[in-house]
Amino acid sequence: MTNAPLMPMATAVWLVENTTLTFKQIADFCNLHEVEIQGIADGEVAKGIIAYNPIISGQLTREEISLSSKDQNRPLKINSSDIKISSSEKKMKKYIPLSKRQDKPDSALWLLKHHPELKDSQIAKLVSITTNSVKTIRNKNYWNYNNLNAKDPVAMSLFSQKDLIEAVEKAQRRIKREKNAKKK
Repeated sequence: MTNAPLMPMATAVWLVENTTLTFKQIADFCNLHEVEIQGIADGEVAKGIIAYNPIISGQLTREEISLSSKDQNRPLKINSSDIKISSSEKKMKKYIPLSKRQDKPDSALWLLKHHPELKDSQIAKLVSITTNSVKTIRNKNYWNYNNLNAKDPVAMSLFSQKDLIEAVEKAQRRIKREKNAKKK
């Protein structure tokens, strides 16, 4: 069997101590030799190894163990060990160095000029500044407005192009909904 459980020796220790499976079934499941399993049962092998429960880790189910315990010729089948990788990236707060933090208001100004359909809250979320700051930049009341230079936030890697496209599409859907609501 090429699909071995995680930590096979520790799993074998747990199976020997907690099940009535045969040594051959445990050996085949853990990709170990039957003599090693016999040694674990006798206390000669794996003395310092802490037992690892394959049920908790999701590699086996109680039903699978009970079915194999009843039929000595039935091998244990490991649950799918494929790691599920989601296609959607998890959004985490990304650390922005001090040198780039001063570019946030510049990025907000760029977004206000190039994507006026975005709400202040969307810009604030994209650039990671407060909505109040975005409002003051929009109203030209920002304390340092005269020194702001509109800079593309994607080029400065404050967020990805994908994030910008998603925000713009969301804003366009909102505008379309509002137009449809006015027609009714």
